[in-house]
Amino acid sequence: MTIPDVSKHRAENSAFKGLVSSTDSSAELNPHELSATLYNNDLAPTTKKGRTWSSYSIFTLWANDVHSLGNYAFAIGLFALGLGGWQILLALAFGAVLLFGLLNFSGFMGEKTGVPFPVMSRIAFGIRGAQIPALLRGAVAIAWFGIQTYLASVVLVVMVLALAPGAAAINNNHFLGLSTLGWICFVSLWAVQLVIVSYGMEMIRKYEAFAGPVILITMGALAVWMFIEAGGSIAWSTGETKTGIDMWVGILGGGALWVSIYGTFVLNFCDFTRSAVSKKAIVRGNFFGIPLNMLLFGVIVVVLTGAQFKIDGTIITSPSDVVEAIPNTLLLILASLALLILTIAVNLMANFVAPIYALTNLFPKHLNFRRAGLISGFIGLVILPWNLYNSPTVITYFLGGLGALLGPLFGIIMADYWILRRAKVNVPDLYRVSPKGTYYFTRGVNMRAVIALAASSIAALILAFNPALHAVSAFAWFIGSGLGAIIYLAIAKRGEVHEDVCGEEIAVTPTH
Repeated sequence: MTIPDVSKHRAENSAFKGLVSSTDSSAELNPHELSATLYNNDLAPTTKKGRTWSSYSIFTLWANDVHSLGNYAFAIGLFALGLGGWQILLALAFGAVLLFGLLNFSGFMGEKTGVPFPVMSRIAFGIRGAQIPALLRGAVAIAWFGIQTYLASVVLVVMVLALAPGAAAINNNHFLGLSTLGWICFVSLWAVQLVIVSYGMEMIRKYEAFAGPVILITMGALAVWMFIEAGGSIAWSTGETKTGIDMWVGILGGGALWVSIYGTFVLNFCDFTRSAVSKKAIVRGNFFGIPLNMLLFGVIVVVLTGAQFKIDGTIITSPSDVVEAIPNTLLLILASLALLILTIAVNLMANFVAPIYALTNLFPKHLNFRRAGLISGFIGLVILPWNLYNSPTVITYFLGGLGALLGPLFGIIMADYWILRRAKVNVPDLYRVSPKGTYYFTRGVNMRAVIALAASSIAALILAFNPALHAVSAFAWFIGSGLGAIIYLAIAKRGEVHEDVCGEEIAVTPTH
């Protein structure tokens, strides 16, 4: 193993300052113990100077992500599944309350340690085993990156045709599922996102801060316009709605699937909160961005869908359907631009950061943030993501599958951090390859975490995709998460307690 010369990092990067105890020289961090296979500047703990994410920064993450085109497609799809307007609002409220709590627990981990998700995963899965959760999360994110870019390209096609009707001539052929115009629009948006992400996390923060107000104002204005077009009233349902037990199962299931959408984000929220200025900033940002913002989102969904249904009896599948019908060309272009700004914001935070850190964690000696971003974007292109996106029903099953895989990961990591270790972490050992290291386990892999993940994932997948268990498939994320935590706690070894380099006690799972 090649050991990097990291002495310069101690001068350039103060990430480990404060971790070395002045009273215990034996606990001091030896720069030469840092492994090149575990450490680089992008994976290192965030410095005090890098703590730039305020409550507003956290809020704008949700201001953008909640209003993504994929989320609108999902929420509008709840109408087709037999829920009425107030039932959808209740389902979203139920999901929002759960998310608020889950995201705070996940976010506090990043704020305390300052490390990204792949490094955080080393606590439970080991310094090598952490590749499993990191790559699973990254793969999911890349798929959603492609889907969101495709949805935005549909909006861009509408805008191009409004500005240049003659472009319709290249919108009628098909190559690998897209027309020539569709390919041009998709690749253009794809390239813009690669340029932005190449400037790093600080540029992403600035873009989110800019995009948040733009999309909130645009979607609010779009809802008001549709409400006026419908004569000041809306249809609260688009068909026969569920009642009784079926209604409550639908409401709870809709809220559970709403959490499943964010099953990806609750895993790697520490990628962002590692730069948060404080825990209070996380709580405030989450409060305004989750419960309050999701209530606004639900109202917009109900108004847009109900107004359109009242006008002509059709059910929209996305806000892009409404934008396409705007009679004024200037307003159509402005609304389309806002949706494009939104989708770029969503992809940058939700679907680019995770695979970037996953790839960087896989090849820290060769990849940095920019290079990993380029590779992630290329993968998101070659998978032809429009083939993953067909209808609200497909999205529902897709989300159920994601919940089955990611729920157990969340349960295992949360149980290990909050219950076994009591939120106490030996940060330097996250970057050491030593049999005596806290997170070395068995050759770098905690097999107990792997076993818990495999067992709970199989059970959750059966629940998600077995037609006979369709009634509980919406709850796959919660079942998988609970099973993962329970199985892991049942088989994990309770560690001894020793002093870490901060001089505080931490729970350690011994090597086995």
